Amino acid sequence: MRRRLVLFDLDNTLIDRSATFTRWTAEFVSERRLHDAAAAWFADNDGDGFVPRERLFAEARIRFRLPDSVEALCATYRDRMPQLAHCRPEVLAGLADLRRAGRRVGVVTNGHPRQQVATMRYTGVAECVDGWAASVEEGVRKPARRLFEIAAARCGVASLADGGWCVGDDPTADIGGGRAAGLDTIWVRRVSEWPIGPAGAEDPPDHQVTDVVDAFAIIRAEDATEASSRSGG
Repeated sequence: MRRRLVLFDLDNTLIDRSATFTRWTAEFVSERRLHDAAAAWFADNDGDGFVPRERLFAEARIRFRLPDSVEALCATYRDRMPQLAHCRPEVLAGLADLRRAGRRVGVVTNGHPRQQVATMRYTGVAECVDGWAASVEEGVRKPARRLFEIAAARCGVASLADGGWCVGDDPTADIGGGRAAGLDTIWVRRVSEWPIGPAGAEDPPDHQVTDVVDAFAIIRAEDATEASSRSGG
């Protein structure tokens, strides 16, 4: 039976968040006329986006003697990052194809809605999905099952009981969380090996890909299998 629900992570799954942050850093360092080492400092202290922005900018404010408040730095960052983000046309097309095939497609993301929702709107992702859930707005973070339930409901799926798919790059938040929510998982691999840890090698994803576009093909293959079964092939 075809699982209707497909949930995607946003950062470094549907969009290249790392490249976006690099663009933001270059622009910020240039505008503030900081020394060349500042870009490397931001890259080293970003924590792939997992370091709270309040902590990052509190440290940056002291290190680079920035006159702005931490609150102002966070606000301008969250406004500017979405404007620098990009989603490849083939990714948008893949999302649209899933919806045309009858899937309910959503985004489940850890982050601030001011930034994450704006990113989806600037990149066109918002127009290609049925709904989304952002952790700060909902008061719960992946890998908690509750955030997946909220995302499913926003997509018009009342329960996770019928299963579905979760696609993401984070072994714990996306793959561990998706599996705990009863979803089949596709890991968008950014490192060479499945890591050992809370969602470690003994509990790997159902599929691994190096590009989210390949995840669309895996999900669409389920439709082909179902069609073949109906036709007796």
